[in-house]
Amino acid sequence: MLEQLDYNLPRERIAQKPWIPRDECNLLVLNGDEIEHRKFYHILDYVGKGDVVIMNNTRVMKVRLKGIKETGGKLDLLVIGKEGEYYKCLVKGKYREGTSFYLGEHRATIIKKDEGMCLISIPLEMEEIKKMGIMPTPPYIKEEVRDEEWYQTVFAREKGSIAAPTAGLHFTPSLLKRMEEKGVKIVFITLHVGLATFLPPERIREAREYYRIGAREAEIINSADGRVIAVGTTTVKALESASENGRVRASSGWSNLFISPGYEFQSPINGMLTNFHMPKSSPLLLTTAFGGVERVMKAYEEALKRDYRFLSFGDAMLILKNV
Repeated sequence: MLEQLDYNLPRERIAQKPWIPRDECNLLVLNGDEIEHRKFYHILDYVGKGDVVIMNNTRVMKVRLKGIKETGGKLDLLVIGKEGEYYKCLVKGKYREGTSFYLGEHRATIIKKDEGMCLISIPLEMEEIKKMGIMPTPPYIKEEVRDEEWYQTVFAREKGSIAAPTAGLHFTPSLLKRMEEKGVKIVFITLHVGLATFLPPERIREAREYYRIGAREAEIINSADGRVIAVGTTTVKALESASENGRVRASSGWSNLFISPGYEFQSPINGMLTNFHMPKSSPLLLTTAFGGVERVMKAYEEALKRDYRFLSFGDAMLILKNV
């Protein structure tokens, strides 16, 4: 299956900064078997009264840290969370178990390492780490993010993610207002993006991500008169973790759900907005599970031909199913 999701992604097609204004990026619409090329603000042409659009309101935490070893060497840390008395971190740089380094004036030590993942003794509380940390943008974004809000959605509220739910980055306050004026109901749920976003597909179930869907939000989704459109793969994961037989349950908990082609969707979604993902990645597996492998990969081929921008700061794709 993964071989079908492989494609050549030229380095110059990986967006290094967001489109400003956000809602003027490209939008590829996959409507049945038809492919349309629009601007993102044209999403207004595809939603209307009775539709429900569901978004992930998680907020990215500033949990990337720069460490200096006693030898002067540098380490780059991404703090995933607490595991017992230690912090679980992704680490870049040269190190081994027992390596000590400094975070400012604080001395930290690598206790255990396992394929880039480490348990580290850090004499700081999580709130202190967030205060001294920087925005954890993906490693393929090489340019400095001058404005930290670039990597937050305009509706980000609930702190807890180590990466942004990037399909939501394209919305602006004015676009959201215009959608509501058309009678579209906008619903916010939460899934805190965690370690799963960095793992290869075969290891996704090793990581759990917290989600929460309120009773009011579940009721709005279940009573939709039109389309139900999920914004982003994280939103789909949260909905599928809380749904059965076409209905969403108000719930919260930890999900390690892995969605790939052949999966039977349980939520009532019939539309999905998403960015263009890495070859053979878990977000692409989820996208093709919803939109169909051949249809989605044909759309990717078309997007590459037309100079679409890919990955977190890239352009968007709206996948619609018949209702």
